[in-house]
Amino acid sequence: MSTTAFRGMKPFAQLMFALFVMVASVLVLMVLGMIVAIPFFGMAALTGSLSPEGLNSPENIGFLKYFQVLQSTGLFVVPPFILGLLYHGNIGEYLQLNRTTRWQTYFLAAISLLMVIPFINFIGAINSQMSFPESLSGIENWMRTMEDTAELMVEKFMKVESVSGLLFNILMIAIIPALGEELMFRGVIQRILTNWTKNHHWGIWIAAFLFSAMHMQFYGFLPRMALGAMFGYLLVWTGTMWVPILAHFVNNTMGVFGYYLINKGVISKDVEEWGTGVKQLPLVIFSFTIVGFLLFLIYRNEQSKTKMPANQIDSQASRID
Repeated sequence: MSTTAFRGMKPFAQLMFALFVMVASVLVLMVLGMIVAIPFFGMAALTGSLSPEGLNSPENIGFLKYFQVLQSTGLFVVPPFILGLLYHGNIGEYLQLNRTTRWQTYFLAAISLLMVIPFINFIGAINSQMSFPESLSGIENWMRTMEDTAELMVEKFMKVESVSGLLFNILMIAIIPALGEELMFRGVIQRILTNWTKNHHWGIWIAAFLFSAMHMQFYGFLPRMALGAMFGYLLVWTGTMWVPILAHFVNNTMGVFGYYLINKGVISKDVEEWGTGVKQLPLVIFSFTIVGFLLFLIYRNEQSKTKMPANQIDSQASRID
């Protein structure tokens, strides 16, 4: 079948096929990765990493980190390039990688992610108080278990002593997710949803919802969705994927580097509580206000440029303002 046959697909069919490509890609990469890994790690590491006790072994943690990189690459990095080729033909144009913008926009986007921390922590604190009626206690217990497991995994991954360990964590937690998740969720899924709904606001927020749901951490759902929407608007306003990729990278790198400094005793663990509690409401309001202003500056600066807005760039679809 010619690749051009995929370019006339309806949005729903595109979305379903995109999910298929994601699943197929990650399965193939995981199988190949396992074949390659067994001679280096051994079967003991594979079987041991599958048990909760395996998280106490440095060898098993290394094995899990290896598979985390494979999973992220197979699930998010590879599929957008395949889909860009099939849905458009020009991967760089489809994913908006062949465009750039003013350096001031990149700077403002990076600063926005630094300043938004108290507000995001505030939303997260509210989200963490979520509870269900007794009739749904089974669902709540399952969600709590998923959350605790994810937190334990992140803690084990992030706890490193060496600079090389820090750099690998930045690669695994910041670089690969920033590139892959933005290409997949903003570059592909948001585009499909915007074409489907004929409204880029719907496309942004539904993609942000799916982006947060994908992480399966329900007690951090709202702040992650808010960040996803922020990344989505940065793409729509600037017309280049590199701005949300940078913003996502800054956000994740701050978490990795912050945890490293806390573990080293350089900074206090109290920084994780910025924006939480009634006494910090002024800080939250300041954070919300300054980030809103910075985003407005990005929007105004980008709108003032004499170029076609890039809310949608499908050659088969009309542009949505």
